[in-house]
Amino acid sequence: MLLLKKGNPILGNLKDNLNSWFLAVRPKTLAASICPVVIGSVLAYKEGYFAWIWLALSVSAALLVQIGTNLANDYYDFKKGADTAARIGPIRVTQSGLIAPHRVKFAFILCFVLAFLMALYLAYRGGWPIIVIGVLSILFGYLYTGGPYPLAYSGLGDITAFVFFGPVAVAGTYYVHVLSWSFESVLIGMAPGLFSMGILAVNNLRDVIGDAIANKRTLAVRFGVKFVRLEYVFSIAAAVFLGMSRVSVWMGAVFIPALPIIKVVLNCDGEILNKALADTGRLLVIYTILFTAITCLM
Repeated sequence: MLLLKKGNPILGNLKDNLNSWFLAVRPKTLAASICPVVIGSVLAYKEGYFAWIWLALSVSAALLVQIGTNLANDYYDFKKGADTAARIGPIRVTQSGLIAPHRVKFAFILCFVLAFLMALYLAYRGGWPIIVIGVLSILFGYLYTGGPYPLAYSGLGDITAFVFFGPVAVAGTYYVHVLSWSFESVLIGMAPGLFSMGILAVNNLRDVIGDAIANKRTLAVRFGVKFVRLEYVFSIAAAVFLGMSRVSVWMGAVFIPALPIIKVVLNCDGEILNKALADTGRLLVIYTILFTAITCLM
C-alpha cells in the first residue's frame, strides 16, 4: 500500500501518472517484441511442439525487455540532450516533465530485473542458452542509448533492432518450445527484424534534424534522408519477399497495406511520420497474423 500513497518517491501519485506511464512504454511499438515470439511459437507448433505457458512467458520477457529499453531511451535521450521542446515525435515523459527522471530510471531498471528473473525461469526449460539470450537482450537494451558508447548514437541501432527483434527472438522462442535450434527459424526470423528496422528508419527520418543537433549519429544523420527512405523500402520489401519465398506467395498480400505507407515515407517529413511509424507496427501485426494462418493451415 505504501507505493500507492500520494507523494511516494518512486511512483508519485499513481492516479495522476497512469496516463504518463502509458505514454512512456510506447504501446504502439510493442508489436516489435510480441510478433517475433508468436512467429517462433507458430514454427514450433507446425512441428508438433507447443505449450501456451512457454508462449506466455516468452511474450512477457520480451515485453519487459522492450519496455525497459523504451524507458531507458526516454531517460538517456533526455540526459544527452537529444529530446528537446522542439521534438516533433510523440511526447517523451522525461523531457516533458510528466515523470521525474529518477522515476523513469527506476522503472527501466525494474523492467530489466524482472526480465532477467523471467529468463531464469525459462532457463528451467531451455537451459543456459536462454540465460545468454536474456542477458544479451537486456544488455543491448541498455546500451541502445545508455553507457559511454550508446548504439543509437553511433548508427548501430538499426542492426541491433534487426538482430534482437528478429532472428534472436524467433529462434530463441522456437528453442524454448522444441529444445533444438533451427536454421529455418533464424531465416524466417529475419522478417520481423526487417520490420523493426523499418520502424526505426521512420523514427530516425522524423527526428533527423534534432538528432543532428544533439550529435546522435543515426543512419539518417550519417547518410541523409534519401538513404533512410530507401532503407525503409528495402526493409519492408525484403521482409515480404522473404515471407513469400519461405512460407507462401500469399504473404505478398502484405504489400497491399504497405504501399500507401511506403508512399508517405518516401515523400513526407514531420509529424505525419508519427502515423507512418504506428502503421508500420500494424503492418508487422498483419504479417504475423497472415503468417500464422498460412502456416497452421498448410
